[in-house]
Amino acid sequence: MASAAEAMEIIRRGASEILLEEDLLKKLERGKPLRVKAGFDPTAPDLHLGHTVLINKLRQFQDLGHEVLFLIGDFTGMIGDPTGKNVTRKSLSREDVLDNARTYEAQIFKILDPEKTRVVFNSSWMGEMKASDLIQLAARHTVARMLERDDFSKRYKSGQAIAVHEFLYPLVQGYDSVALKADVELGGTDQKFNLLVGRQLQESYGQEPQVVLTMPILEGLDGVQKMSKSLNNYIGIDDAPDEMFGKLMSISDELMWRYLELLSFRPTAEIRSLEEQVAKGMNPRDVKVSLAEEIIERFHSREAAVRANENFVARFRKGAMPDDMPEITLTVSPDGLPIANLLKEAGLVSSTSEAMRMIKQGAVKIDGNRVEDRGLVCVPGASSVYQIGKRRFARVLLGAG
Repeated sequence: MASAAEAMEIIRRGASEILLEEDLLKKLERGKPLRVKAGFDPTAPDLHLGHTVLINKLRQFQDLGHEVLFLIGDFTGMIGDPTGKNVTRKSLSREDVLDNARTYEAQIFKILDPEKTRVVFNSSWMGEMKASDLIQLAARHTVARMLERDDFSKRYKSGQAIAVHEFLYPLVQGYDSVALKADVELGGTDQKFNLLVGRQLQESYGQEPQVVLTMPILEGLDGVQKMSKSLNNYIGIDDAPDEMFGKLMSISDELMWRYLELLSFRPTAEIRSLEEQVAKGMNPRDVKVSLAEEIIERFHSREAAVRANENFVARFRKGAMPDDMPEITLTVSPDGLPIANLLKEAGLVSSTSEAMRMIKQGAVKIDGNRVEDRGLVCVPGASSVYQIGKRRFARVLLGAG
């Protein structure tokens, strides 16, 4: 097992905040495996790379010899996490929660070590809690403290409704730490309030308070908004290798370093060396290729990664696509932009009628794939190469406005 100081250096990498660092150092210095908790509400069936920022950190704790408690919030999922919401969130049915939870279990072991992971469901203890127990739990926190939370505060001040059950969410999440006697809890930066509630509740129940470690929210392929399936700017960990490779190659050179920092398992020194090489003239595309291969190997296989690279080369580099094509950013509504309008605004055609005519003639391609649907609507997300005939190209990034 690494020394406490060495472990701290590994744990700090990519983390936004550790509360409190001195508490974590003391826990590590005892030389005993820590119980490291992270909770996931099964609100959607698939995990994407944004989720893996936190799961990768859990794997680091495992590699350091600690036990991971992967908490599936099947009980809290039926409440609905109000974090970042300006309206009361719709609760999921028990059936939806369980279906999504089963999918999570199948996906997480592509990263985590099954031998060092306990998958737990918070319905195991919350489902047994009586109404009187829940009232006693609620008595350990105040409305004033709840309204310190940014999203609750904004909704209260603007006169927007806050349902009483939404106040229960951070309390139940916090009680999970009590039930599991967690030493450390991980979450995104948007979960800081909830994580601190867990720390406060543990003290209230006479336990040593957990250390709170927050991880950054990974930007999606557009480099602006957080990675989200609903925004169509995500890379699913179950995406096909070719799709995953193409999406990773589409990110900006600036975003590439962010992805390397949060998604790559390479040593920090190696990433710094790559930055120096790019500054001296190395093509950033080569760094993206190596990152794409690393990610695909993690979720598929080394053979799939090599094959995806070869397929990408065959589709793009061996075609007629120039390396110095114009790069254009268009801001569009979340509903997207019709393909004909996009081609006109990108300067590839002079009118939407010309765009329609080119599509009919089979002369329009997106990332090398012929467009046949004249009603196609392009939504905000990753950048793509739009092509008219053999000579007109543009890489277009659609940003949400």
